[in-house]
Amino acid sequence: VQLQASGGGLVQTGASLRLSCAASGSGSVGWFRQAPGKEREFVAAIRYDSRGMYYADSVKGRFTISRDNAKDTVYLQMNNLKSEDTAVYYCAAGPKNSARSYNTENRYTYWGQGTLVTVSS
Repeated sequence: VQLQASGGGLVQTGASLRLSCAASGSGSVGWFRQAPGKEREFVAAIRYDSRGMYYADSVKGRFTISRDNAKDTVYLQMNNLKSEDTAVYYCAAGPKNSARSYNTENRYTYWGQGTLVTVSS
């Protein structure tokens, strides 16, 4: 499985961005983020068949995860961005089925390089 995240950038508060993760051969896919000086945290995840999406409380209603399996790509649409969304965003891939929760790092075996999102006020 190879992963590559893209789409980060510098935006103002309230703006939108869409991150992409090229995730060939992936099962479940998750997005995590790490802000400066903080631990990496869960953002969103999606089942291999798109029949389940999961979100951190901090992004519910603002972020939407989706996938296009024909393109081997997972998207994270981020709307109404806030300064606290500033972080390096990582996508990660794991198996189709696992007893591990979607919001835990140990579900995911493969990690892409991060893409930086900076939200300025």
